[in-house]
Amino acid sequence: MDEKTLQLLEFNKVRDRLAAYAAFSASAALARDLHPLTDVKNIQERQAITSEARLLLSINDSIGLGGARDIRPQVDLAAHGGVLSASELLDVKNTLGSARDLSRSFERQKETYPNLSAIIERLQPPPGMVDAISHAISERGDVLDSASDRLANIRRELKTSHERLLSRLERLINDPNTAPMMQEGIITQRNGRYVIPLRAEFKGRIRSIVHDQSSSGATLFIEPLAVVEMNNQWHELQLAERDEERRILAELSGQVGMQAGALTELVNALADFDLALMCARYADDLHAVEPILQAIGNGKDKHPGSVLRLLEARHPLLDPQKVQSIDVDLDPQTYAVIITGPNTGGKTVTLKTVGLLCLMAQCGLHIPAQSGSVLSVFHNIYADIGDEQSIEQSLSTFSGHITNIIRILRRVDRYKLVLLDELGAGTDPQEGAALARAIVDYLVEHSITCLVATHYPELKTYAHSKAGVTNASMEFNLKTLLPTYRLTIGLPGRSNALLIAQRLGLPDDVIQSARGTLDPNELKADDMLDEIHRQRLLARRARGDADRAHYQAEKLRKELEIKLEKLEEEKLTILEQARQQAQERIEILEEELNEMRRAMQRAHLPLSELKPVLEQAEALKNEVEKPVVRRRSPKQQRSVLQPLRVGQKIRVRSLKTEAVITALDDESVEVQIGGLRMRTGVEDIQRHSDPEEETPPTPASTPSRPAGASTARPAAARTTGVTASPGIELDLRGQRAEEALELLERHLESAYVAGLPFVRVIHGKGTGKLRQAVRDAVRLSGHVSRWENGHDNEGGDGVTVVFISE
Repeated sequence: MDEKTLQLLEFNKVRDRLAAYAAFSASAALARDLHPLTDVKNIQERQAITSEARLLLSINDSIGLGGARDIRPQVDLAAHGGVLSASELLDVKNTLGSARDLSRSFERQKETYPNLSAIIERLQPPPGMVDAISHAISERGDVLDSASDRLANIRRELKTSHERLLSRLERLINDPNTAPMMQEGIITQRNGRYVIPLRAEFKGRIRSIVHDQSSSGATLFIEPLAVVEMNNQWHELQLAERDEERRILAELSGQVGMQAGALTELVNALADFDLALMCARYADDLHAVEPILQAIGNGKDKHPGSVLRLLEARHPLLDPQKVQSIDVDLDPQTYAVIITGPNTGGKTVTLKTVGLLCLMAQCGLHIPAQSGSVLSVFHNIYADIGDEQSIEQSLSTFSGHITNIIRILRRVDRYKLVLLDELGAGTDPQEGAALARAIVDYLVEHSITCLVATHYPELKTYAHSKAGVTNASMEFNLKTLLPTYRLTIGLPGRSNALLIAQRLGLPDDVIQSARGTLDPNELKADDMLDEIHRQRLLARRARGDADRAHYQAEKLRKELEIKLEKLEEEKLTILEQARQQAQERIEILEEELNEMRRAMQRAHLPLSELKPVLEQAEALKNEVEKPVVRRRSPKQQRSVLQPLRVGQKIRVRSLKTEAVITALDDESVEVQIGGLRMRTGVEDIQRHSDPEEETPPTPASTPSRPAGASTARPAAARTTGVTASPGIELDLRGQRAEEALELLERHLESAYVAGLPFVRVIHGKGTGKLRQAVRDAVRLSGHVSRWENGHDNEGGDGVTVVFISE
């Protein structure tokens, strides 16, 4: 891609803003080196990666690289025989740990995130390296005693030697014979050796080596000869410790160097993954969309086959609260646009917006526009925007522009996009207009997609009469004398110089004199343009009013539907209560009739007189037992044409819980709720599109859970098969971290499939390492919505309660 164009369109600023989202330096470098692609398949793959990353962040916005670092310089140093410091080896370990955690979090998600999973598959930490570094280096970056037996022995001897040395010196400064000679009863160090402060007047009274004296000369810092050998031994052990630590670090560095290729590829994969997250976060902040990208095809006549359809496009570098969106939608016959309008009216911003959005799309970035925007993939983009004058090369503004245009014309073909601002400006207007028309005609004749901003009226006429070319204008508000920054395709703009001068107070006789020198046909054309713009504005306002009225009507309709639904619910509740009361009374009546019949039998009275009453009671009972039929709401009536289907997620009204349809017939529906299957009537089924869906579902029964926990159950049936529950408790006490994390992942997967609402993970308190490993894994799991500490009666910090995603 043309570097001069990238500079003119300020693409570096886009890359810098993208780099600001980086988690570490490797991905920031990728962002700053991002260049547009020209292969449609590769661009679409990048766009798909960004879309998958946005989906991932919408589900789990905390996902990231953790403690990953760009360890490539350290790996390169180790590969060339260098020795890494403990902190550098700790960075290697943390980076490998982040890669491992990411890889685990993407297990069984390949179908959901195929492109991201391809990046994750490149995260292959060298086996054993994390354990080797963990065995030797602490989390604070210190070499551990466990790094080697020799180091452990040296440190034990060093500790003993240090204690003996200090003990001997303490006895010396506390001895009644020598204590009065001491300036202070303290032990200090000079030149790496332990010394005591002797008053200068007692010099020579204690056989010793003088290492230093105070600034006043009143104190000598001496090393008694009695402890010289102890000091030597302590210092020798320090050197031995240093050498052994260096040997351990060199050994670990050698392992890192041997795996330099794998570690470099792992960092590259982490950088690619982080770049995907950066693109996603940038797109979310821009409220961007994935564009539809097409290769340049074979157009008819001289049309290059390009497509340029940007809807509600916004400049990505301007304040989103203030920037005016534009529509650049070229019909299938148009590939060149002549933009006219007042100065500071937005012509240059329009050109930059189109150019920047094309560059962003071809980099795999989503663009700040409306969904449905379509762009061709251009093999290169050339722009001539801004002041091109150069003192060093003795070029005027006009010469600078022409030099750049000459360079562009030598390189363009139908696969390129050309953006020209103020074409022909900076010279004699007549010659400039002729030159501008000739350049545009050259581009059009050579089937080159182009957008040209100009003030020359001759180009308006040219665009009106030339096939493949159309006019466009930046609107101007004559009442406020301010531009509106709206782009209108199909209509040329006006300079409005006379109207602006008149409103600013230029005398009328001067205005009329100027109008008298203009061609009457031009004045008539300007009046017609004014009328067209006025009618267009009225039409836009009328459409806006109609849209608002439609929105209000739709909003009112939905409110009325909700009210009707509530009334229907109240009616059903009242009828159901009345039915139950009637049923209770009928039961009492039946009991009284039975008692009466038994009494008549005992009295040997005929039962024929009781028979009509019994028949009426039975009929009344049958009538009361009929279920209350729910009247269809208008929304339900509209959805009648959408039949139920096997596998569809619905809600069972009577149970007030979610289910999945497993079988259908004319009168009933078989549904699965967790591991339970049952049949129910069609009228008991509620689609998710019905208003009742807004009411949180309450499951028929759920296991007891911690106080304050939600009672909403995860999606009732994540599979159509019956899945055994793994249990709501998982005991990991006594397990190694890696084994525990594997058990945890399997248990969470089974709990998710079985529809469990939560799982209690028992890891104990101990040192806290297993607890931290479990909670780090839970944070990265795609099956978890949140977690919390166990309550006191559950084990407190020794238990983590994990809530399964719905």
